[in-house]
Amino acid sequence: MSYVIVTPYFRESPELLRRCIDSVAAQTVATEHILVADGVPQDWIDETNVRHLRLDRNYADFGDTPRAVGALLAVSGGAAGFGFLDGDNWLEPGHIAACLDTARRAGAENGGVDYVISRRALCRPDGSRLPVDDESSDVHVDTNCFFLLPGSFHLVAHFGLIPRPLAPICDRVFYDMLRQRGLRSAETATVTVNYHCLWSVIYESVGETPPPGAKPNPPWAEINEWSAGLSPAEHTAVRKLCGLEP
Repeated sequence: MSYVIVTPYFRESPELLRRCIDSVAAQTVATEHILVADGVPQDWIDETNVRHLRLDRNYADFGDTPRAVGALLAVSGGAAGFGFLDGDNWLEPGHIAACLDTARRAGAENGGVDYVISRRALCRPDGSRLPVDDESSDVHVDTNCFFLLPGSFHLVAHFGLIPRPLAPICDRVFYDMLRQRGLRSAETATVTVNYHCLWSVIYESVGETPPPGAKPNPPWAEINEWSAGLSPAEHTAVRKLCGLEP
């Protein structure tokens, strides 16, 4: 069986991308790594042991288009399971093994699992972990924490269909779709995803000064304003593109 990690990247530094690539190469389970350049390829990646694809331009959708392209290649290439990993994040060596073990254990109890949710640590730019717990999966699952199994493969193309105004919350849209479809999930017990955190609110919550380049929360006001301006027919079309119920 083959397993794959899909990494969309845009302008991440070579240092961050090397950390990402090395973490996939260090998995205790053999794992193929597909990197998809979102219009700004870095040629040095061709010399590493990964598959490196170049999109002709930047699609400006928070990595959704390259993520979808890589996911479809993973599925069509016969992967037995795959996950996503943004270029500035990295995995613990036992990440894939933990996902597979979780799926096996849960599958033995309930007849099968369609996807696994990994736990993540929120990290400072220097790699150290922030003293804060991640959100509950009842609320949110980050894109990097999905490990998809064959029972969810038919939905991966929706990453490339999510309308651009919803791209900042693509992980929330995708997770809503998975839950609405009634797919079976299981959660790992250990933290295996390291998330390069630049959300100002996280630092402020623990009394730290946000690092340079820190970001505000997703633009909820703009998203709500865009959604409110849709006609009923447009709203229905958007939900179809997102794979959501009418």
